[in-house]
Amino acid sequence: MAVSNLSPALRAPASSRAHPKAKPGYGKRSVPKQRQGREGDVTLLPERERHIAGYVDALPEGAAMDIKSLARSQPLYGQMAVGSALRALGVAGHLRHVRCLSGEGDQVRWVTRTFWSRVAHDNEWWDAFLAAEEHHPAPQEAAEAAGADVPDEAPEPAPVPEPAPVPAQPPAMVVPQQRTVGLLASAPSHTVGDSSPAFAVLARLGRTDSRLALSAADCAALERAAAEWLARGVDADYLTHALTAGLPASVDSPFGFVRRRLHDKLPPRLPATAPAAPGTPVRRLMVECTECGAPGRPEAFRDGLCRPCREPDPA
Repeated sequence: MAVSNLSPALRAPASSRAHPKAKPGYGKRSVPKQRQGREGDVTLLPERERHIAGYVDALPEGAAMDIKSLARSQPLYGQMAVGSALRALGVAGHLRHVRCLSGEGDQVRWVTRTFWSRVAHDNEWWDAFLAAEEHHPAPQEAAEAAGADVPDEAPEPAPVPEPAPVPAQPPAMVVPQQRTVGLLASAPSHTVGDSSPAFAVLARLGRTDSRLALSAADCAALERAAAEWLARGVDADYLTHALTAGLPASVDSPFGFVRRRLHDKLPPRLPATAPAAPGTPVRRLMVECTECGAPGRPEAFRDGLCRPCREPDPA
């Protein structure tokens, strides 16, 4: 049941430590032309969501928006509570998680951003906003693509060139369906100092979140699937976030869980330098489900949630 708050505006709660800045290309993005918060914006939200909304609203542009950073930097709520609050704020119309292309030429990569609105908006408004953002990104993204320092407040919009097109659907990828002796035997072995970037990401998952602790054999078996992500232009931080975002309270089989996510959330393959055929739409933005992190076109989401998360199977 919603709890009323008589405060006329969002107020930033006290922080227990300085909030970190996200890496270039990632982090918070405020929607343009926001008015000051006033009564009615968040008064119908529960106390937890009001607190997190006030904290997020006070963060500067480009601030880290991952659950761990938010939980670490404010004193009242842990990771599970923050994750639930972000989901509720997405359903209420205050935010959307989005995967965007950042960079130019051979340096194009997928990054995750969180668009934040002080005022709640419906699905139609968000669809229109993200469609415009896909074709006319804000100047902050252009500056980041060029490697320039980006101020917290973006200047007036200016046209920027569109990056290379990305196919709407990623090619199918074959992943192992079960752990077998033959698979483990054929997987490359590693010693200290010679592990591949993909193996290193998998090996560090358990240190990022203990629910996804993998053995050396697990990492070797999943290495090729993880390497395919890196071959498609994402970096180690992006891959780690995709594998650890929105985890359930417990993971019975870390190997099976990671294997499934490596397959289901595989990003699109970046195209060759050949120009796209006339009429081919440029795909440079995908919405990310606030609950499970699955990517897709904006029109496939309602309230920031994919269909499986909106309509879970009955127990």
